[in-house]
Amino acid sequence: MRKSGVRKEAPTAEAGNGGCRCPPSSGGSRLPPSGSAPPQVCGVALVAIGIYAQVALDKALVASTASAAGTPVAILVLGIIIFFISFFGCCGAWKESYCMVTTFAVLLSIIFLVEVAAAIAGYVFKDKVRSVLEDRLWDAMNKYGEDKVLTERVDELQRRFFCCGANNYTDWSSIERFRVNNTVPQSCCRVNSTSSPLCPQGCLQSIEAWMKEKILIVAPVALGIAFFEILGIVFACCLMKGIRSGYEVM
Repeated sequence: MRKSGVRKEAPTAEAGNGGCRCPPSSGGSRLPPSGSAPPQVCGVALVAIGIYAQVALDKALVASTASAAGTPVAILVLGIIIFFISFFGCCGAWKESYCMVTTFAVLLSIIFLVEVAAAIAGYVFKDKVRSVLEDRLWDAMNKYGEDKVLTERVDELQRRFFCCGANNYTDWSSIERFRVNNTVPQSCCRVNSTSSPLCPQGCLQSIEAWMKEKILIVAPVALGIAFFEILGIVFACCLMKGIRSGYEVM
């Protein structure tokens, strides 16, 4: 007689040395990759903000600086990085990989801290931004008529913002070619104006008002991005806890 018995299968994974290997899910179910969805939204939003900032600042600044040109590009690159990191988290969640989900949470946390630091730095150095902007305006005004590209950008700026000079139209009297004839560029003149033919406001004030108006739009979007990033970090931590519990059960 052959003894009947129950056949025991060898375990496929050990809790102690599983590493990035996933334990088998009961019933074939997998944990949903919901934690990576919010960062994907953040990535797309940052890419959109970066493109918008690049186009808007290109029209507003008469002479681009390294910081002015680099800020929209940095936002755009950050959005692309977050977008790809979210796919990394999605893959980790789908395969229930503790290492991948942990890496996703750590990278997303680092990016969130960098964004907070950048926001604080922008607030602290906001006066420096005004000073740099004024210097670039004066530099462009001093080269007016000599540099064709700068001349066209100054004219476009004054027509677009209905402004004249850096602080007001009297700034042009400090430029030699305009001081001799006591004149201002044609772009300073207002068409069909019943009062003063010259734009009384300086371009520095007009650009500041324009930037404050855009910040009112960007600020809620930035807060929404921060909220979704925190949400993604929380989801990732919950997913890490669930995967670790699966290892401990094994």
